[in-house]
Amino acid sequence: MKMRVLFVDDQPNVLAGLRRMLRGQRDAWQMEFAESGEEALALMAVSPFDVVVSDMRMPGMEGSQLLAETMTRYPGTVRIILSGQADQTSVLRAVTPAHQYLSKPCDAEALKSTVARACSLRDTLSEESLIRLVSQVTTLPSLPHIYTELLEELQSEEASVQGVAELITQDVAMSAKLMQMVNSSFFGIPRRVESPTHAAAMLGLNVIKPLVLSAGIFSQFSSENYQGFSMDALMEHSLAVSQLAQQIAQSQSDDKELAEDALLAGLLHDVGQLLLVANIHEQYGKTLTFARENQVSLCDAELECLGACHANVGAYLLGLWGMTDSIVEATAFHHHPRKCMAEDFSPLTAVHVANVLVNETQASDSNITVDLNMDMDYLEDCGVADQLPTWREMANSKITVSG
Repeated sequence: MKMRVLFVDDQPNVLAGLRRMLRGQRDAWQMEFAESGEEALALMAVSPFDVVVSDMRMPGMEGSQLLAETMTRYPGTVRIILSGQADQTSVLRAVTPAHQYLSKPCDAEALKSTVARACSLRDTLSEESLIRLVSQVTTLPSLPHIYTELLEELQSEEASVQGVAELITQDVAMSAKLMQMVNSSFFGIPRRVESPTHAAAMLGLNVIKPLVLSAGIFSQFSSENYQGFSMDALMEHSLAVSQLAQQIAQSQSDDKELAEDALLAGLLHDVGQLLLVANIHEQYGKTLTFARENQVSLCDAELECLGACHANVGAYLLGLWGMTDSIVEATAFHHHPRKCMAEDFSPLTAVHVANVLVNETQASDSNITVDLNMDMDYLEDCGVADQLPTWREMANSKITVSG
């Protein structure tokens, strides 16, 4: 079945150029073209689209408004901004409804790969309700005390990028959103951004401040609303996994990029839990209860009650936000790495091992069975099974968590 893609731009010559550039995609995509937001919504009303690619500045209805309407009416649609020069305020308005922001001129291969990858990620989720849920996500819950400290730092006359970065890296939600921002081609960052700390330094306080202060970017977490789920425990686990994954990667290779990806993947590997607890907390509460009463792992309980594991849900969100393949794969397969069909040491390997070892060493008071299943066959395939005793010693030593 062909993928339905809608392109929206108020300049007919731009649409004509897109038609020519993407002519080779006609066998795979059913493409429609609209010259305004109103015309685009009319086309969607006839038949929804898999992807909407819109210009930012258009008379009448701007691209951010169109994507906001699309998110409300057709939450399963992937939403992409493709625009030329735009002021920072306009871009920040698009942060909420847009999954990705591409800058003009955009070559055909970059556009095709962005659209195709976003759609292919949906294969990781079989439940249409969860696809709609993830596609609508604009916020993730953040710990109140970290959020409060961040606001105080940003509003201080002595605010520093380093201070802001240190706070952001303590919070999974803020880290994920910041990495989505820095992946945007709008900022034109010429080199690879390895971590939230690096991202904060590249963007600077002038960008981070309005981003954080904008309503809806981060939501504060109230434990009273999420009985049976501990945000503090999740943050502690994520930080421990990220640090151990980085150490494991460094012990295996001198590749700095591999170690940085392992660190970031470890920090974000359970972001799907945040998404689920924040958006379907009653249903997720029942899932947690099911896990406790039946003494099964959280992932198994999620599959039984929701039809998908938090790993798949988190990977879909990160993929929509433009995270690299290695981060998405490590998130998607950290419980079952052999499903990735890869046999080389990667951030996935480091995160899988770190997740199990941290579960072995970290006390849990949730009464939920934690994942202690180390996939030895996978480690044998990767040629690193003999390293496990060394990595276990790393985990058993004190893991220092910043903050």
